[in-house]
Amino acid sequence: MSTITAQDVNKLRQLTGAGMMDCKKALSESGGDFDGAVELLRKKGQKVSASRQDREATEGGIFAKVSADGKTAAMLELNCETDFVARNEDFQGIATGILEEALSKQAPDLAAVQNLQVKGQKVSDLLTDAMGRIGEKIEVSKYVLIHGEQLSTYIHPGAKVGVLVAFEGAAGVDLAVVGKDISMQIAAMNPQALDKDDLPADVVAKEMEIAKEQVRAQGKPENMLEKIALGMLNKYYKENTLLQQEFVKDPSKTIAQYLKETNPNLKIKAFKRFHLGA
Repeated sequence: MSTITAQDVNKLRQLTGAGMMDCKKALSESGGDFDGAVELLRKKGQKVSASRQDREATEGGIFAKVSADGKTAAMLELNCETDFVARNEDFQGIATGILEEALSKQAPDLAAVQNLQVKGQKVSDLLTDAMGRIGEKIEVSKYVLIHGEQLSTYIHPGAKVGVLVAFEGAAGVDLAVVGKDISMQIAAMNPQALDKDDLPADVVAKEMEIAKEQVRAQGKPENMLEKIALGMLNKYYKENTLLQQEFVKDPSKTIAQYLKETNPNLKIKAFKRFHLGA
């Protein structure tokens, strides 16, 4: 039987990221063969993955990054089963590695991310191996890539809420402060759309019907329903569309007015907000 040295165990650990005892056991079972040991560790990950498919993976973290040229940003949500694992360096390193590769390759969607190669491994295989090491279900559940003239990212402390914002029309003005203000506004107020015209027609119709039912319940005449309901719908727009929301730091102005004061041509091209597990 081959003698398994501490150097052998450390080499396998560096290669796979698996725990010391798991590496020692895999080397012993493979008779010191490194390829065989790697395969055993991978099979362990597959077994863990299969056994935990029905588990809820609602913990984890949200991670965001802007490209070196400042024109592209990516954000993803990596999930696990417990907050303890979410704070683990191994888990966070996995998220960072996938995010950096996705941004580098400008992966357009979640399906493309799943097929990326990270350190020579397909993402799905990388996650399977991680499940073998960590012992929990791990999956990428959300991902987005956006482009803009300038971009802002914000991860709320605890990494449970993340925001990306793309601006255009800045005319070279640094938007670091404005970007942070808008990102934190989105994190706190959770707008459903940029402006009222961006809300889906079915959502608007549903809100209008809810408003009418509320007015009817108050005993208002039928000929007044439409007018009163429209007023209630406008209130919905002010609460749920970013440009019409009151600016949290100065409620005397809307976000649209804040942008115009910064630069008359400044516009928000797109934004995205992730909430962990939602």
